[in-house]
Amino acid sequence: MEIIKGGVTAAKGYEAASTAAGIKYKDRTDMAMIYSRVPCAAAGTFTTNVVKAAPVKWDQQVIAGGAAVQAVIVNSGIANACTGAEGFGYCKETAAAAAEALGIPSDGVLIGSTGVIGKQLPIDRLTAGIRVLAEKKNDTLENGTEAAKAIMTTDTFEKELAVTIEAGGKTVTIGGMAKGSGMIHPNMCTMLAFITTDAVISKETLQKALSEDIKDTYNMISVDGDTSTNDTVVLLANGLAENQEIMEGTEDYRKFQEALHAVNEYLAKKIAGDGEGATALFEVKAVGCESTEQARTLAKSIVCSNLTKTAIAGHDANWGRILCAMGYSGASFDPEKVDLFFESKAGRIQIIENGTAVDYSEEEATKILSEAEVTAVADVKMGGFAATAWGCDLTHGYIEINADYRS
Repeated sequence: MEIIKGGVTAAKGYEAASTAAGIKYKDRTDMAMIYSRVPCAAAGTFTTNVVKAAPVKWDQQVIAGGAAVQAVIVNSGIANACTGAEGFGYCKETAAAAAEALGIPSDGVLIGSTGVIGKQLPIDRLTAGIRVLAEKKNDTLENGTEAAKAIMTTDTFEKELAVTIEAGGKTVTIGGMAKGSGMIHPNMCTMLAFITTDAVISKETLQKALSEDIKDTYNMISVDGDTSTNDTVVLLANGLAENQEIMEGTEDYRKFQEALHAVNEYLAKKIAGDGEGATALFEVKAVGCESTEQARTLAKSIVCSNLTKTAIAGHDANWGRILCAMGYSGASFDPEKVDLFFESKAGRIQIIENGTAVDYSEEEATKILSEAEVTAVADVKMGGFAATAWGCDLTHGYIEINADYRS
């Protein structure tokens, strides 16, 4: 596997565009298009929130229906969530406008929205934006990057990655872009991720690969504990690499899984580290566990603890908060056997051994916790399984961003 430059336009046959449609923002781009020159197999995973935004319902309908997908239209600023029949009708109008502008079926259009909940979309601006996107789209890496910028809300930077693998004697590329900064919590979040590949792979195999991978990527991140109405991950495959079809259980499938995981993990970590008001990416590794499920539960409980997150913001090795979070996680373990370490580019330090504090230097711990990426490693000494979760510190900036987000 090789990391290459680019995002959603890195794979063969994909084009992208962005525009400023004035949906909410007045000083930046706020609409993006991804387009494949040929129809794609499509897979998707969506929010677990019972309250689902209109575009989530639309995309679930398209993917469940088995239609080949050729375009994705995304807007930022307004989420089109809690908007009733009118909001879902706007999804139909969006798909119809894209179908007309691109000359494709309307059930081959996926939709993503992110932003304020409860507001209706200015559909005239949206459809006008689609016509502009259709004219501007091309396959340059720059257009892919600009599309990644256009879907941001409170994000501070665009998030994209592309990788290549060899499969069936051909070069296969997987590229992706994502957005997410707040309302982020395991089991998906206010995040949108769009992954493109030129691999020859069936819809069923594509869905299996995606569904398995989100368990250890997007579902292992948290910023604020709020599971959104809009979270969506879409994976498209157009087959233009002309490789022999990737089949489940083969070496090519293993390599495809590895590459997909690399893209998803990178995007997930960037979302976690770009949490609203955050100053540090907070990584938690639960190791020595008796099962993967136990490890995931412990890691997520720690990374979701607001008290732990504020300690990270203060560069304070307050290990009691971590042990406490492990204790209420619901996972069974012996607290008197837990070892805990902090590590970063500044070094590694053991904080507790067998559930009690060791004689460590607070000054050294603070130095380690002052880096932009900080890791806590909790070893429960019960087996050989492990899991990693990602979050961020919790600062005053989070309140400042969210106190007046709607107004």
